[in-house]
Amino acid sequence: MKSIIYNKIPKCDQNLINRAKKCGVADLHEALGPITGQLSLMSPKMYPINLGNRIAGQAITAYNYSGDNLMMHCALRLATQGQVLVTSNGGTPHGAQWGEMATLNAQRKKLAGVIVDGNIRDSDAIRDLNFPIWSTWISPSHAEKRGPGAVNIPIICDGVLINPGDIIVADGDGVIVVPLGLLSKAVDDAEKYSDREREWRPKLTTSTDLYELAKINLAVEKAGVEEKDISWNEENSKS
Repeated sequence: MKSIIYNKIPKCDQNLINRAKKCGVADLHEALGPITGQLSLMSPKMYPINLGNRIAGQAITAYNYSGDNLMMHCALRLATQGQVLVTSNGGTPHGAQWGEMATLNAQRKKLAGVIVDGNIRDSDAIRDLNFPIWSTWISPSHAEKRGPGAVNIPIICDGVLINPGDIIVADGDGVIVVPLGLLSKAVDDAEKYSDREREWRPKLTTSTDLYELAKINLAVEKAGVEEKDISWNEENSKS
């Protein structure tokens, strides 16, 4: 296999990216719908090294052979301010793909953050730096720099397909990938969710119940739920 690097990714309107960041992962997940939303959401294994960070940016992708991180370094060289470096070795814990020195480099270049499907090391130092990183493993496992691999090709990261330039949004809830062609509508719909919840907050802290606001009664009726004005103990003690 011959390694390859693509130097460019498709461009995206920065205003849309900024709006996506304000929406967050949960609202974008809902906005993408039950199928696309599920296919675009990474698993709970993809966990933030530092809680409290929220990022959004275009993906620079790197695929590394298991036990190797050569392509991560090539992607880091190309990545620019506001982008999200997404690196994967297929999700194995063999060969750390990221560490403290890479983090310092990424901070200097003002990357939005890093997503690692595989392991990182120097986790204590990275926490002290408070740079936004999500990963599926932590291990100091030695990584070679031989390849093969590729930069800015479609990759699978924690089960999700990512094309170069797709929008990565990550926060304390997890990581979601929004395809470029779906971003505008997804942001519009996610903002509607955010606006609705903004209206609900003062009502929930005063007098209105969530059951009423969210119209849970309609969902209960549709599901055919039976409601009995009796305890389980009373009903089952008769038999």
